[in-house]
Parts: sequence; structure tokens; C-alpha cells
Amino acid sequence: MPPITSAPLSLIIVGALAYLLGSIPFGVVITRLMGLGDLRQIGSGNIGATNVLRTGNKGAALATLLLDAAKGAIAVLIARATVGEDAAQLAALASFLGHLFPVWLGFRGGKGVATFLGTLIALAWPVGLAACATWLVAAVLFRISSLAALIAAALSSLWCFVFDQGTMLFLVVVLTALIYLRHWPNLERIKAGTEPKIGQKKA
Repeated sequence: MPPITSAPLSLIIVGALAYLLGSIPFGVVITRLMGLGDLRQIGSGNIGATNVLRTGNKGAALATLLLDAAKGAIAVLIARATVGEDAAQLAALASFLGHLFPVWLGFRGGKGVATFLGTLIALAWPVGLAACATWLVAAVLFRISSLAALIAAALSSLWCFVFDQGTMLFLVVVLTALIYLRHWPNLERIKAGTEPKIGQKKA
């Protein structure tokens, strides 16, 4: 962790605003605006890009992916520019929690993979790009989005060491643990061989 040098009030404000930004459910908003229905009633019911893809609209899925990643990255970059590095890491955590537990949806949100990757890119772009590359390689090899996400999250701590970003290691471990908790049902389906593959419409 970086040294905590910012004023407590500044950190509280950063945490609150980052949480609210992270809480914006872009998948739900985009599918409604495009007339694709209520995303929570489609496929797995998840609000992320993978489930948006199950509507058959690749553009909507890509927009959801980019916006979910961007909200985490933007929170980090603004916090760093206006307050400091300690605030940037707090913003990463708060925006991630906002996506997982959005106030607008009764605290029932997504699984956080895109937001996780977006925050990593903003915190330390070599770590973020390595994590994205890990997800891509795993997705191509296994064709299972959730498995690719779990592998990318698990290896993100390694990338912190490789790229000498030890100050963000604790945060990355916490975010990874939350991703695994949110993906617990996916883990069970992966073990059972029933986890849907990328492009498969049925949840």
C-alpha cells in the first residue's frame, strides 16, 4: 500500500464519488436504450458485458465492456490527479465495490471483471495490459469467459511483482478475492462442466 498522506475528508469524498461512479450499471442502461429488454431477465441475469453479448448485440456488449472498464479507470485517474496515490487506490476499490453492489440496483450488481481491468490499467498500465492479455489468451484457449477472468485475476498479483508495483499488491489481492467470491457459482459450474462458453446464448 502507498503511504496514506491525504486528508481523511478528501479520502471520504473520493471514496463516495468513486463508489457512485462505479455503481452506474452501464449494461442495464445500454440494453434498455437499445430496446434489448431488461438485462437482469436475460441469460444469467448478470449486468456485465458477457451477459449483454447473449442478447446477440455485439455492439452493446462492447460498449458495456468499455464503459464498465472506463468508470474504474476514470475514478482512479481523477483521484490521483486531484488528491494523490493513496486516493487513487481507494478510488479503485470504491468503484469496484460500486459495480459489485450498486445502490441503484438494490446492491445487486455485476462480477467486476471489466472494472477490475480498467482500474489496473489506470493504476499501472503494464500490469493492466498484462492482465488483459492473460484474459484474452485464456479466453481463446478455453472459450469460457469466467475461467479467463479467474485466471487473469489470479495472475494479476504476479504481474505486480514482474512490473515492480508492490505498492498496489494488497489492493490487487483484495480485488482478486472479491472476484473469486462473486464467481463462486461459476467455479461450481466449471467443475461440473456446465459453464456456458463464449457466444453461447443459454445461461
